[in-house]
Order: sequence, then C-alpha cells, then structure tokens
Amino acid sequence: MLYAILCYNDEDTVFAWSKEQEDATMARLIAVQTPLAEAGKLGPVARLMPTTAATTLRKGKNEPIIIDGPFAETKEQLLGFYVVDFESLDEAIDFSKELAVANPGAGSYEIRPLYVFRPGAVAT
Repeated sequence: MLYAILCYNDEDTVFAWSKEQEDATMARLIAVQTPLAEAGKLGPVARLMPTTAATTLRKGKNEPIIIDGPFAETKEQLLGFYVVDFESLDEAIDFSKELAVANPGAGSYEIRPLYVFRPGAVAT
C-alpha cells in the first residue's frame, strides 16, 4: 500500500533556520530515508515553498476565485510530503516516528493511504 506522509510545521520557524541547522536537519532526514530508498520503497519526496508563494483556487456556486497565498490560516503549514510503499499502517507510523526524531521542533505528520490514478489504468 502506498502512503502519503504529510509533514506539517511552523514555516516561519523552519524557513528561519541557519544554513547549519538546515544542513544538519537534512542530513538526519536523509539518514532516515536512505534505507527505504535502497529498498525501492521510497517514492517522491517534496519540500513545498512557503505559503506566501501559494495561489489558491476557491470554488463555489459561481466561477472559481483565484487568491494569492494560502487559504487556511493555521499555526502549522503543510511543508512537504513523502510517498512510501509500506505493507502496513504500522510501518508508516514507525517511519513517521523516525522522521519526527530527525526533524527538530514541533509539528506533525499526517499519514494517509494513497490511491494513484493513471489515465486508462485501474486505480491502485
């Protein structure tokens, strides 16, 4: 089963890290990711630009409205995600716990089973 692991944190804190803090955090995260990558179980990993770079399309009864910036105003923002192939939710939770140790500060990891849609193919 593919799982999306969504990484939330306070972007003001994360984007204020010094180069040394950023490099050290990335080294710890890469150490957590490497075994999965070597086993062929790690899919795309992405870090999102700050919410100030976002554009939101809000739909309703009328024509969609385009808004500069994020729609939600929250204390935590979605900063990135992993796509990982695990046999069970327990494996996804264990991996997320390792990410939490490697990544300093507060925040959370949302774990969701993932469906992949490819035109002309059955969803998996």
